[in-house]
Amino acid sequence: MTTDSTILALDQGTTSSRAMLFGTDGSVKGLEQQDLPLKTPHSGWVEQDGMQIVRDTLSCAEALIKDTKPAAIGITNQRETTLIWDRETGKPIYNAIVWQDRRTAGICEELKTVESWDEIPRRNTAATAARPFGRPRGGVEQSETAVSDIESEFTNKTGLLLDPYFSATKIAWILDHVDGARARAEAGKLAFGTVETWLIWHLSGGQVHKTDATNAARTALMNIQTGEWDEELLRLFRIPEAVLPEIVDNTHDFGTWNGIPIAASVGDQQGASVGQACFEPGMMKSTYGTGCFALVTIGPNFKQSENRLLTTIASRINGHTEYALEGSIFVAGAAIQFLRDNLGFFEKSSETEAMALSVPDSDGVVFVPALTGLGAPYWNPDVRGAIFGLSRGTTPAHITRAALEAQAYQTRDLMDAMRADSGVDIDTMRVDGGLVANNFVCQTLADETGCRVERPVNTECTAWGAASLAMIQKGLADQASLSTLWRGERVFKPDPSADSGYGHWQKAVAALIPTK
Repeated sequence: MTTDSTILALDQGTTSSRAMLFGTDGSVKGLEQQDLPLKTPHSGWVEQDGMQIVRDTLSCAEALIKDTKPAAIGITNQRETTLIWDRETGKPIYNAIVWQDRRTAGICEELKTVESWDEIPRRNTAATAARPFGRPRGGVEQSETAVSDIESEFTNKTGLLLDPYFSATKIAWILDHVDGARARAEAGKLAFGTVETWLIWHLSGGQVHKTDATNAARTALMNIQTGEWDEELLRLFRIPEAVLPEIVDNTHDFGTWNGIPIAASVGDQQGASVGQACFEPGMMKSTYGTGCFALVTIGPNFKQSENRLLTTIASRINGHTEYALEGSIFVAGAAIQFLRDNLGFFEKSSETEAMALSVPDSDGVVFVPALTGLGAPYWNPDVRGAIFGLSRGTTPAHITRAALEAQAYQTRDLMDAMRADSGVDIDTMRVDGGLVANNFVCQTLADETGCRVERPVNTECTAWGAASLAMIQKGLADQASLSTLWRGERVFKPDPSADSGYGHWQKAVAALIPTK
């Protein structure tokens, strides 16, 4: 079998594992997918079978390339999801703790009470780290506006906020709750990785333990201004350095699988930004999958958000780092899955556009889809979802329309913060993800944000971004050529006469967030 010019993208997401084969012009040559179940053993806990992630991903890849040998592999993945495994056996010591998991909310609240780095033990040994973190939920009273010195310096180092969303507290939880894990970690017998590192380890036969800068930036252990693991952050979260992978560029030699070079790795949202060709400062993409993640490129200089957004690494190519501001919404398409699977409102998600348009408006109904807490700009893990404004005349169509409108309201929250932080009047948003096949969603996004909403011909932007980076590594493309490959399928322009329910949304969110 001879090598051809196709690129294999492995797209391991929250609800499915996929393999896609792309031509170097961005055309899709093939796709294989397997659904990935979630485990929810307790309220707020979300886990997955780490070995199933590997099996399903490899099964998809093998089925797709049985008659071809791609030039390279690019990997993209659900970020923050945390695995720890035995270096000798390659088996995880606990289930993968998914990014949506909120079990470590108490840890984060406790850390916010630490006033200085001097309070943290100097050495992260098993003896000094024997006491598990975590007070009961709600056990720490903290004012809405109070920010400790530790929290402020943490954000300056990482661009993030102290929240259970990120990997660091998940690592600490596993080390504290699996018998003997912390001592084994200190002895160098265990390895940590987010999903791309986990896959690279297995694809390379246990020879490569590396992470790319975009995924490392989401662990809360990397100083994204220096590009390295940070000793003070390791002490803060009590993480032994021996478990950590090496941080490298998105474009890198990650070893081989079946003789095919693994040439790129990128977190899913940064992958989508690359796939949408958002290379210039001020360019914005928003992905509507399980959650919604909006990124606006800000260039090579770190800038800390003043509006509770995240600063993250957009890409690191040939040692050059580009930054982005990010707004993270935990539940987007998952709200539609909830109405379908839990409440039985419809059989297929594709039915929701017709349902939304079957009523003239949502009749005062507001759906706040905080099923796993509220993300940016609120960052409240304890809030749960709610539906307001129910009446005797409320139908499934009204609630479904309200769930779709909520995506636009959540995005408007992010857009307002991004405009304030960046100083740029963002006028165009490129969208992707399963939910944007819904024209009602795209038009409502345009109306609420005041932006042109551009939907591309190729909506597989995340996987295409991973393939694009692999092409850069293999000398088959550069950013300029990739920009010329982007094609728009439809543009949705804001309708200034459209009615807005944003004021009702703001009141509903305010009613859910407790004041202290």
